[in-house]
Amino acid sequence: MSETRRSPAGDALTDLVLPVFDLNSEMLAAARDISEPAGLTPAWWQVLGATLDEPLSVSDIARRVGLGLARQSVQRTADVLVEKDWAVYLPNPRHRRAKLVAPTEGGRATLLRLRAAQHAWADAVGTAVGEAELRAFRETAQRIAEASRAYRASATSGADPRGSG
Repeated sequence: MSETRRSPAGDALTDLVLPVFDLNSEMLAAARDISEPAGLTPAWWQVLGATLDEPLSVSDIARRVGLGLARQSVQRTADVLVEKDWAVYLPNPRHRRAKLVAPTEGGRATLLRLRAAQHAWADAVGTAVGEAELRAFRETAQRIAEASRAYRASATSGADPRGSG
């Protein structure tokens, strides 16, 4: 059996995996710390926050929020938000069955209560790391995600994902 080796770039990406998982865990913990005093979970905050600018369908929220949230998960979250009177379902002029989710005044007020805590956290962490470094990391993270998506798409299509026929 022949042993395959990663390239130096592959080693660098592999070395990034655990710190990114740790960062994800820390971001979720910070989101819990910020959202729980207002009675929200981070998922409820994400879904409700996605509707602040305009009412959206559950499918649109799932796409906008990203993070791999399935439409069914967003639907369950939207149902809870409606149950708690933080959101309402509105008729969708583009689709008879896919209702739009919109925040209620209570939902908007709840999100506003989070704003000061989120700003304090973002300002403190952002200052500690530095704006330029954070902006560069954002671009790099987006490029990694795009490259991974392209690789996975080509791997599932049967094409050689390395581009070498």
